[in-house]
Parts: sequence; C-alpha cells; structure tokens
Amino acid sequence: MINHIDFYKAQEEKHLEELKLIKKQISNLSILRLLIFLATAFGIYLSLDLWKVSIGIATVGILIFVVLLLKYTKTKRKQELLSTLASINKEELHIIYGDYYHKEDGIDFKDPKHDYSLDIDLFGPGSFFQFINRTKIQESKLKLANLLTANHIKDIKLRQEAIKELATKPNWSQKYQAISSLIKTETSTANIVGWLKQYKPFVPHKMQWLSFGFSLISVTLFACVLLDFVNTNILLYWMILGLSITGRYLKKVNNLSQNSDKIKETFRQYSQLLNEIENETFTSSLLKEKQSDIQSEAEKASTIFNTFTKALDALDNRNNIIIAILGNGFFLFDIKNSYRVEQWINSYKDVVENWFNVVTFFDAYNSLGNYTFNHPEYIFPEIKESKTILQTESLGHPLLKKDKRVDNDIIIDKEQFFIITGANMAGKSTFLRTVSLNIVMANIGLPVCAKSCRYSPIKLITSMRTSDSLVEDSSYFFSELTRLKFIVDQIKETPYFIILDEILKGTNSTDKAIGSQKFVEKLVESNSTGIIATHDLSLCEIEKKLDEVKNFYFDAEIINDELYFDYRFKKGICQNMNASFLLKKMEII
Repeated sequence: MINHIDFYKAQEEKHLEELKLIKKQISNLSILRLLIFLATAFGIYLSLDLWKVSIGIATVGILIFVVLLLKYTKTKRKQELLSTLASINKEELHIIYGDYYHKEDGIDFKDPKHDYSLDIDLFGPGSFFQFINRTKIQESKLKLANLLTANHIKDIKLRQEAIKELATKPNWSQKYQAISSLIKTETSTANIVGWLKQYKPFVPHKMQWLSFGFSLISVTLFACVLLDFVNTNILLYWMILGLSITGRYLKKVNNLSQNSDKIKETFRQYSQLLNEIENETFTSSLLKEKQSDIQSEAEKASTIFNTFTKALDALDNRNNIIIAILGNGFFLFDIKNSYRVEQWINSYKDVVENWFNVVTFFDAYNSLGNYTFNHPEYIFPEIKESKTILQTESLGHPLLKKDKRVDNDIIIDKEQFFIITGANMAGKSTFLRTVSLNIVMANIGLPVCAKSCRYSPIKLITSMRTSDSLVEDSSYFFSELTRLKFIVDQIKETPYFIILDEILKGTNSTDKAIGSQKFVEKLVESNSTGIIATHDLSLCEIEKKLDEVKNFYFDAEIINDELYFDYRFKKGICQNMNASFLLKKMEII
C-alpha cells in the first residue's frame, strides 16, 4: 500500500525537477524565436529590390516562427500543469497536518430546511466539505455538495467500489485536478448549454461552397500575379469584393465571436478532461457507466470538443487586423469559420450537457477518492440489511486529530432510541455529530472513521442547532417546534435515524420535561431509530416504560479541584453534573 505522505513528498519533488527542465526549454524557445525574427527581417532587408524573393523569405520565416510559437505555447501549458501538480502535492501535505482553513468552506450550501446540513459541520469554516473538497470547477463544487446532502441509501456498494478504485489512482486523479484548476471560465456550463440550445444559425448552406470557390480563385490569382500573367491591381479589386461579401454578415459574426470567445477555454480544458476519462481503464460499474456516456458517438467526446475549440480559435483569429483584412478579403474567413462553428453546434448541442456532467462527476468523485487515499486506516462499512442499524468499534469524528480524539463503540438496533445524559462539555454533542457524520459518509460510499463497522442503510435527520430569526420574526421556541414538526412529517413516509440535541430548550423546566417525554414516546411509536442528548434526567424514566429506549451517558469527575472528562460512552444515567462547579471555578458565583 502506498504511504500517502511519502507519495506527496515524492511527487512534489519530481514535478519541481521537471519544472526546472521546462523553464530551460522555454528560455531556449524564446531566444530561437527572436533569432528567427531577426534573420527574417534581415533577409527581407537584403532582398527589398527583389519583391518575390522578399515574399518567399517572409513566408518561410513566418512559418518557422509560427511553429516555434506553437511549440512555445504547448511548453508553457506543460509548465502550468507541472506547477499546478507541484502545488497540489504541497497543499496535500499542509492539509494532512491540519492546515486547510484557507480553503473554500461551502457555507453557501448550508440549508436550515435540509435534513441535516445545518447541524453536523458539513459546511462552513472547519467543515467536512472544506476538509475533503478538491474540486476546481464551480459546477463540481455543487456536485460534491449534492453528494454530501443527497441522503441516498440505495446503491451504496456501487459508490464504494467507485471510490475505492479512484483511491488507487492518485496520479490520474491529481492530473485531472490540475487540468481542472487551469479552466478559466467566464460563463457557467449551464449558460453555455443554454446558449448552444437557443442558438439560431445565420450562415446559409450555400455560403460554404461560395467560400471554397472564392478561396480557390484567390489562390489562382496569386499564382497568376507571381507569374506576371495579370496585373497586381486585380488582387486589390478582388479583396474589396471579398470584404464586401463578408461585410454583409459582420454584425452577426461579431456577436458569435464575442460569445464564442467566452467559452473556448472551457471547451479546450474540458476536452483534455474528457480525454483523461476516455483513456483511463476503470473496473467499477459506476465509473464504467459514466465513461460509456462519453463514448456513444462515432468520435470520442474529447475529439469532438477539440474540433470545436479549433473552430473557435479560427474564428478568434479575426481579431488580428491583418488576418481580418487579408483572410476575409481573399478567403472569406468569417463566413467559413462561422459556418464551421454553427455546424458543430447543430450536431452536438443536445449532448454537450451530459458530457459536462460526466466531467463534473469525476471531479467531485476524485475528492472522495482522494479522501479515502489520505485515510488508509479508515474502513468501508459492511453494508447489510439487518435488525442492527449501526455496530462500530472505535468510532471517531473524522475532523478531530487522531491523537486527541476519543473513539467509542456503539451498537444500536432498528427502532431503538438512546437517551444520552451527561455533564456540560463531557462530549454529548461531539458524539452526536460523530455518529451523524459517519452515517452521512457511509451513505455516500466513503470509509468511516472506525476500526470496524456494520451498517444497515438508513436516512439521517437531525435537530441540533435551531436558532431564532429576526428576519422571519420567529422566536427560538417556535423555530424549534417548526424543526420538530418537520421531523415528524418526514418520518411518516420513510424510516430515519433521528439525532436530537436538547429539545424544547425554549420553554420552562416542567413544561420541557412533559413535552420531551411525550415527543420521545411519539418517536418510539413511529418505529423510529435514534439518539437524543439531554440534561433533563427525568427523561431517562422512559426507559422503565418502553423497552425500545436505552439510557447512556458521558461522565465528568472532579479530581483535586479540577474537572476531568474521559469522553467515554457508557451505559446508564449520568450522576455528576458540573454547572455549579464551573460557575464557582470561574468565579461567576
């Protein structure tokens, strides 16, 4: 098994060495281009009296210069890729040691009305999303967020297989991530798809043959002028005719050029990403299925995207004044290139969206594979329908450092309900979030933070961080009731694992005790499964009346006038509360 830390160190060093060589190549190409330019200029100067020779020298010089420029551009792109790869490995090492709070935290994905996204540190500073996200495309971030919040319990094994496989392909995943990070988008893929589907062609089919015939005549005229068969003035008149023809479509071509200029880099980079997907060998069913989605056409999707990119580049050349005048005057470039772009749009506008989705799928799943690669000690849950919902050994919170977290064992059967009591700061809330987040991870298909885990899939729903709202003019108590009503409505249709933290905090003690007992009884009657943490010891009396309810606690001890927590999950009811002690210790009372 590859050690992930050693892998990142070796990869960073490798890419930095390659960068040194690339920088030398770029420097040499720059010098060579300058020499070719000077040599061409000098040759033209020496042959000014022989204009045909000057044209020949200029033509050869320009061709060589263009070849060198293309090689230079290709080498620069390779440099960018290597630099990005080196940065990726450097950042992975920082993240392993806990430095990830600068990354995008996905706080916009928090939804108070979602089953659990507000309660379990899924999004926001220091969140699970911030920790695992490696996506570089905006749509991929949304895809990853949707995976985290989907609450899907079907096909978990298929997702596990896909994530396991990607975890064994760190080199491929890193290259994919690096290419993704180089995408400079001005327009979202959703807007691109919308534009393509709504686009109305303006170049008639007959113009294709006109541009071909016009170009053929132009080449013939050039040959005749060089052979002194006709006067050079005819080239000027012919060029004016060509500019007149293209001028009829100038406004529409300008509009097409402006729109295509915003999307061509997206297609260039997506073409490379599609090529990476096409040329990789996958064995898991889900990855093979996604790969097949981009292989249904006669040509590869990457080739089709690359063809479009070349057509857009050709159209973009009109921004060069010399090419615009000579190209349109003699070869009707605007018409020819616009026609190529329109024919591509007409042929592929209906499949582009699906290909974009495949790219974002792999970008999002690479984050999951990368997380798995970084945590070889985590285990994939054994997925099995049984009366036991969750049975784990040494279950821990994946965002806590291994040397600081305290892991616990838990076994909870279907339709059981745990009531957890405990002193302040003893670990109740952390335990609830540990169970919640690991259930979410299991449902996604990720390995969980445990030594062993058997899991019967179930949807998760929580209420832990209810707050009042001045904007909506709702009190804390009303917000909490609204959340509890949401939970009751949800569990009518589908079995859920319910996790609650100190319900009915917004009312008096007597009313809270009565209401909490009635609510727990209702949950048990609905055949729900779940955990509730509370400071109300009277709630533990329900265990005597209902076999489905079990009491557990987290303890605290005062040793030598200091508070001590062991953060261990224990059977029974907590007897040691610490509020008075803390008030005295902090000299509040």
